[in-house]
Amino acid sequence: MFGLFASKWDPKDKHCYVTGGSQGLGLAVALELTKLGAHVSIVARNQQRLNSALEELQEVRIDKGQQLNAYSFSLDNFEQSQAALVAASAPFGGRVPDALICCAGSSQPRFFVEMTPEQLSQGFVDGYWVQAWTAFAGAKMLAKQRAKGVKIVLVSSTLGYMSFVGWSNYSPAKTALRSLADTLRSELMLYDATVHLFCPPTMRTAGYERENMHKPAITLAIEEADEGITVEQGARALISGVRSGQAHIAADILTHLFRASTRGSTPYNNGLADAILGCAAWIAVPFWRWGLDSRVRAHRAEHERYLQERGFYED
Repeated sequence: MFGLFASKWDPKDKHCYVTGGSQGLGLAVALELTKLGAHVSIVARNQQRLNSALEELQEVRIDKGQQLNAYSFSLDNFEQSQAALVAASAPFGGRVPDALICCAGSSQPRFFVEMTPEQLSQGFVDGYWVQAWTAFAGAKMLAKQRAKGVKIVLVSSTLGYMSFVGWSNYSPAKTALRSLADTLRSELMLYDATVHLFCPPTMRTAGYERENMHKPAITLAIEEADEGITVEQGARALISGVRSGQAHIAADILTHLFRASTRGSTPYNNGLADAILGCAAWIAVPFWRWGLDSRVRAHRAEHERYLQERGFYED
């Protein structure tokens, strides 16, 4: 439970499969793994960005024997997710990768009432299925091959522990990933595989800048004091957590507070530290929520004008 005496996982000479690996967190994770001597396969849709990312990986390799490959697939359905995994496994005799790290995903925050049914549905595709299909394909492959020691990493968010205005088509998907990770952590013990959930806070990426174009003003205001982290910091936190055997991995103190206070049956990262964090959260989180709720209530008049300007009441 505490992992104090367990040997740390070493990615050197392991095959690590990273989805969303052409940019953002996925690329940062792929770079860190390459620097640690892993064989790395990255998957994304855009071939041009994949080519550029592959060049970056080649520049930081520590051994000429490292296999670095890039594959263009759309991962929002099972067939393509399975095909991508099969293609990436082929250079390794068809064996399932030693680690499957699912970083693919995107978000388009909006008010719940202004979204179309298609946008609401797409939020679950972009936030949940784009990772779940890879985990599904990987779990089937490792079970059929009776492969031991495989690691599956899902990337949720701080918003998988809590949420607020603007995130109605994103947070539910990230909470679902948390539930999937906890379920698979239990089930895949049958195959000696481990499952990890990374819950990063705000990360300053190109995707973050794009999502801010659609983000409600009140959501931006709530987040304005959040400095966030870099993708490099996120990648290092993810890999460190996996190497240490943590079931849930956080990269900042706020996420640790929510993780410790909403842990459920998830194993402790550290029993004493998590107990202290849980007590701190019991005091701090209600004050945080009170402040957030006050800001949302104060936004009512501006929200009314926003909807009127967009013809919401005329439908």
